[in-house]
Amino acid sequence: MAVSYVTKSFDRRIVELLRSGSVGFMPSDTIYGLSCRALDEAAVRRLRKIKDRDKNEPLIVLISNITQLKELGIVLTDAAPALRYWPGRLTIICNAKSAPPWLHRGTKTLAVRQPDNEELRNLIDKTGPLISTSANLAGNKPALTVNKAQKYFGEKLDFYVDKGAINRKPSTIIRATFSKVEVVRQGAVKIKEIG
Repeated sequence: MAVSYVTKSFDRRIVELLRSGSVGFMPSDTIYGLSCRALDEAAVRRLRKIKDRDKNEPLIVLISNITQLKELGIVLTDAAPALRYWPGRLTIICNAKSAPPWLHRGTKTLAVRQPDNEELRNLIDKTGPLISTSANLAGNKPALTVNKAQKYFGEKLDFYVDKGAINRKPSTIIRATFSKVEVVRQGAVKIKEIG
């Protein structure tokens, strides 16, 4: 089995690995997560298997710019409540009936965020939208360091991006329609419920 690639940056090799269908451990704009290309069905299925994730539990998709919403089958107006906070730590659950089925898993919705980390957005510009889900096995606490992640996953992951210990406040998650905003999880961005 090949040894996992370990680096301290989103270098050219990370771009190549993600484009080729790899799954790895890397920082998001909040904490570390397991990531792969969202539009690569085989990679997403493999990520779920590695994490032992409930089949219909949604995964967050990170985008670099709002034009990528169309690639994910999301109508821009559905994401409108989030736009004033993006880039930022606000995740919005959008209607996504035309999204690839391996992403919405029958829910017809997607949770998306444009992160406030410029280096991460530059990476997503090169790879396309990325999945980001907490780096833990079902029932365990998320890994906040590469060392902990390696204990969880070892060489099941293709790469590890080491940015030191990261533990920022998680994103706020909302579900929004034209007249209603429901706060699913209050996090870094303070949002009031509407409707």
